[in-house]
Amino acid sequence: MREVCVIGGNRYIGKRLITRLIAAGDRVTVINRGSSAPPPGTIHLVADRDDEKSLERALGSRAFDVVIDQVCYTPRQAEIARRVFAGRTRRYVMTSTVEVYEYEDSVALVREDAMDARTVGVDVELPWSDEEFLDTHYGEGKRQAEAVFAAAGPALPYVAVRVAHVLGGGDDFTGRLDHYIDRVRTGEPIAVPVANRPATYIHVEEIAEFLVWAAGSEFTGPVNAASHGVLTTEELCAAVAVHLPEGKAVFRSVEVGDISPFSFSRSYGMDNSRATKLGFTFGEAHEWLPRAVTETIGKDN
Repeated sequence: MREVCVIGGNRYIGKRLITRLIAAGDRVTVINRGSSAPPPGTIHLVADRDDEKSLERALGSRAFDVVIDQVCYTPRQAEIARRVFAGRTRRYVMTSTVEVYEYEDSVALVREDAMDARTVGVDVELPWSDEEFLDTHYGEGKRQAEAVFAAAGPALPYVAVRVAHVLGGGDDFTGRLDHYIDRVRTGEPIAVPVANRPATYIHVEEIAEFLVWAAGSEFTGPVNAASHGVLTTEELCAAVAVHLPEGKAVFRSVEVGDISPFSFSRSYGMDNSRATKLGFTFGEAHEWLPRAVTETIGKDN
C-alpha cells in the first residue's frame, strides 16, 4: 500500500484522480482548507497551504511515497511546499499547464525543452495573493512555481505535468465549453482572433489516468500531457452544433479586445512524445471530442 498525499483534489480532475488511487489500493491523504469534504475513503487534513506553519502542524510526522499537488499556482506556494515536503516524500508531482508555453508561436508542436524552468526568474514579491493578478498571470505563476521545484535538486525529486486544455465531464466547472454551447444555441457571435490557431486538448478522464501513471513512474522533470491531434475552434463548435440543430456558429474576428476561450492567436500545441516514449498511451482528441461535448451539454439538461 502506497502512502499518497493529494493537495487539493476536491473536484473535477482531483475527484477522478483520488478514485483511481483508492481503487489501486493506495492510502490517500487529502489536504485542503476544509471548505468541502474530500472523496470518501480518504484521510482528511485541514490546512492552508499558503501558511507554512499550518501545513506543518496538519502533517505532523507524516511521510508519503508520493505527493500530487493539484493546486500550486505561485512560486510562494511552491517554496512553502518545497520546504515542508523535502524529506517527507520521494516524489513530488505538480500539476502544471500548457500555458507555460503561452509566449511560443510554433507551427510544430512544442516540446518540453521550449520552457526550461531552470532558467526562469522567480519573484515571490509580486502580488500573487491578488486574485485578479493571479488570473492574468496564470502561466507565469506556473512557470515560476516549476522553477522553484526545479531548483530543489535531489532533496525533492519532482515532475511537472504540463496539462493540455481539459474537456469533458458533467462536472466541468470552468464554463469554457459552455461559452460555445450558449453561443451556438443562440447564434450570438463568437469572438476569435483574426488568425485563430488550433490547440491541444485532453479528456478529463485521461488526465486523471495520466496523473496516476506519473505518480507511479520514476522519471522526473517536465512532461507534456495532451491527447494526439489538435482541435480548432471551428471543430469544437461543429461538435456542439450536432446537439443543437436549431443553433448556428457565427464567428466574429477581432484584432483587439476579449476573445472566446479556446481561441488562440499564438500556436503552442504540445508535443506528447516524451510521455509516449516513457510508456503512456494517449487517446485521439477527435475521437473523444463528441463524448466530451455530450457530457457537458448533458449537465444542463
